[in-house]
Amino acid sequence: MPIINSQLPAFKVQAYHQEQFKTVTDADVRGTWAVLFFYPADFTFVCPTELGDLAEKYAQLQKLGVEVYGVSTDTHFVHKAWHDTSETIRKVDFPLLADPTGTLTRAFGVHIEEEGLAYRGTFVIAPDGTVKIAEIHDNGIGRNSDELLRKIQAAQFVASHPGDVCPAKWKPGASTLKPGLDLVGKI
Repeated sequence: MPIINSQLPAFKVQAYHQEQFKTVTDADVRGTWAVLFFYPADFTFVCPTELGDLAEKYAQLQKLGVEVYGVSTDTHFVHKAWHDTSETIRKVDFPLLADPTGTLTRAFGVHIEEEGLAYRGTFVIAPDGTVKIAEIHDNGIGRNSDELLRKIQAAQFVASHPGDVCPAKWKPGASTLKPGLDLVGKI
């Protein structure tokens, strides 16, 4: 079954956020735009570059009403240790969710069974809990938060402008399209 437009699954996990351990559930994610940002593991190589890149965009995402959740199969204790020892990860202000049982990674189709790790998966969840964007990378390929930001802006535009669609490379303020017979063969 395709994940696009599916509902956020029920979950309850521990997290490390703002120097505290806390519980995060699917109810915490619903009601606002959210990004679930899966990565293989703490104390690795590409992961801190991605989380650091996303941390640099976090204020912009917050202005758009978007909350970000980093997710790996590490425990919340490991997230704290990584935060305490890595300059890059100390800059991360969004919650780091612990999924040591693989519940979330399996629910989103990014769990690597033989390794107990996650593929690099990015999922944008609308306030009603539906998955609007899904992207999965092989673990050797890092992501770009500039492109994620653009995709979120497009998803929010489409959600607030029924009938409009965003063409390739669309950015806020650019022209959109209204699908119809008058456009067939004209683009």
